[in-house]
Amino acid sequence: MKTKENWLTAWSVLRERTFRRFFIGEATSLLGDGMTAVALSFAVLDLTGSASDLGFVLAARAVPMVATLLIGGVMADRFPRRRIMVTADLVRFASQGTVAVLLLSGDAQIWQLAALQAVQGMASAAFDPASAGLVPSLLSGELLQQANGLRGMAFSGGGIAGPALAGLLVALSGPGWAIAVDAATFGVSALMLSVIPIERQLPTTKNSFTHDLREGWSEFRGRTWLWMTVASSSLGNLLLSWIAVLGPLLAKRDLGGPAAWASMNAVLGVGLFVGGMVAMHVHSERPLRTGILALTIGALPTLGLALQLPLLLLCALAFVAGIGVAIFSSVWATTLQRNIPGDKLSRVNAYANFGSVACQPIGQALVGPVAAAIGVYSTLWLAAGIQLLSAMVALSTPAIRKLPAEAEVTPTEVGTRPRT
Repeated sequence: MKTKENWLTAWSVLRERTFRRFFIGEATSLLGDGMTAVALSFAVLDLTGSASDLGFVLAARAVPMVATLLIGGVMADRFPRRRIMVTADLVRFASQGTVAVLLLSGDAQIWQLAALQAVQGMASAAFDPASAGLVPSLLSGELLQQANGLRGMAFSGGGIAGPALAGLLVALSGPGWAIAVDAATFGVSALMLSVIPIERQLPTTKNSFTHDLREGWSEFRGRTWLWMTVASSSLGNLLLSWIAVLGPLLAKRDLGGPAAWASMNAVLGVGLFVGGMVAMHVHSERPLRTGILALTIGALPTLGLALQLPLLLLCALAFVAGIGVAIFSSVWATTLQRNIPGDKLSRVNAYANFGSVACQPIGQALVGPVAAAIGVYSTLWLAAGIQLLSAMVALSTPAIRKLPAEAEVTPTEVGTRPRT
């Protein structure tokens, strides 16, 4: 009976009407994000059949998104976050809607798709920090962990369902209609977010943009547990970019073809979804330590590939790794929300996200020369070893190991409770 009560308590966050509206909007937006890459890829390939053109269009979205992420963080701490999110969704609705019209009319050109994807990327860079900063103002502190576990499930669900839905729509009606449905998801998200009642917005700052950017950086570097975790995550993401390159290579050469790599990624996505459910029930006196311990499980697929395990075992390791990564992500989001003042949360979140992904292009550039020099399997052993060593260094840091579950900041600093 107690287990059943604990389970129901974890899902009680959805009884909060304000958060429920936010969650539906965010989940729908994440579904759209999941659809974008697949639908856009087939749209470009139908137009020109060129892999170079496809890479150019995808990069046109990714580069502006990373480049403007810190700007998005400053904006989200300056202006009403809900308004930023609604505006970003409407921009994405318009940009993807325009892409759909161009494709369906037969008038699309590559430069047009690239330009519209750049707009899409910048809108996402505004949406994400605002979303991270808004959550603490929607819920009481004891529900944050459950909320972030649920958000992790939505992220994973969007990553699973989005590509599948896009692929189905492309097969049935073509990429133009798939992009149109993608656009509609952002419209639904904007509608749901627009009806969230917020009692009080953060006061608009009169400081300069540069001052706010520096203030966010000061907040970020002033907490050892924060920048050490981000440094560890950044190195981990660099090494994951190696797996993203070497994994398909080994799948094609040794595991039976592309379907093997697709299977591993699909099972990883399921693990991430299940991990979000598990994270809703995680309660630890030292949550960040628990999160990083869970993150070490993420190295299992790398070890499996290095050991040349059969596909079935690799899928099992991918599933377990997904659970670990999801638990870390949920605990990490809650830790930020409980320990960073609400008026700086979006900027700190933007710095953390920027730091986490900044090294991925470096990893993508290094993996080829490293694999050529020492071999594919030696590169995998190196990656797994560095991943585990990085986690051990983070865990040996007292500021991480001893960070308590109690918030460093008062509830009023974290955010203002809305009407429900």
